[in-house]
Amino acid sequence: MKKTILSLLLSGLLLLSACGSGTTAASEPAEDDDTLHILATTYPVYLFTTAVTEGVEGVEVTRLIQQEISCLHDYTLTVNDMKAIEAADVIVMNGVGLEDFMADALSTSDAPVIDCSEGVALLPAMGHEGHDHDTEYDPHIWMDPERADQMIRNIGGGLAAADPDRAEQYQDNAIAFSGEVYNLKLSMRFIIASDQPDLQLPHRELITFHDGFQYFADAFGLDLLKAIEEEEGSEASAAEIKEIVGLVQDYDIPAIFTEKNGS
Repeated sequence: MKKTILSLLLSGLLLLSACGSGTTAASEPAEDDDTLHILATTYPVYLFTTAVTEGVEGVEVTRLIQQEISCLHDYTLTVNDMKAIEAADVIVMNGVGLEDFMADALSTSDAPVIDCSEGVALLPAMGHEGHDHDTEYDPHIWMDPERADQMIRNIGGGLAAADPDRAEQYQDNAIAFSGEVYNLKLSMRFIIASDQPDLQLPHRELITFHDGFQYFADAFGLDLLKAIEEEEGSEASAAEIKEIVGLVQDYDIPAIFTEKNGS
């Protein structure tokens, strides 16, 4: 199970730069008072929480955002979302303003909230001027294995505090999964950030579609030149396209990172 989650994490680091979720759906909370219902807001948070709760009996993890959404900044809670929040015993969220749409619902919930971003070194947002949320920082913290490690430890500690009877299992799982993420980081660094001349990438500059690769670039010493869509749903202007073409030519960029939902 952990290897599967780790593979999904690696895919997530590369493919989940958007603020939304993948397409894997979680079940509705069961009507069982003995079950601890944990609600994870986004797909990366859901993956991490699933790893931390692996093998722990009497625990069910549900993902709040189950639709395929490229960005959550303008998301509106549905009736089913509100029911899921009301039924949750613990809520695990990404933080950094990503779930601002939940603020009112959380204010009426008695469930403890685990903010995965606590203690994570944040980077300024590249360009979210068109959104109504107040965060000035980039919320895509899962894109860096070291920051993802802190998220996992926050989940382990938060669940241990919320459910002391199973605290040791949560903490053990978090430590074990953190070790696997560390090994993933080493493998990725060997491939991407090697200091050996014969292994070095010929190009360390990136142009991406969405502005979700800052932490990835920071983690592996890459130079993020431009995000084509710095504001969700916007199209590049003629001047921006000209700038991008110029960057591609100047830096001899061989490829541009794109996304499934990109226009």
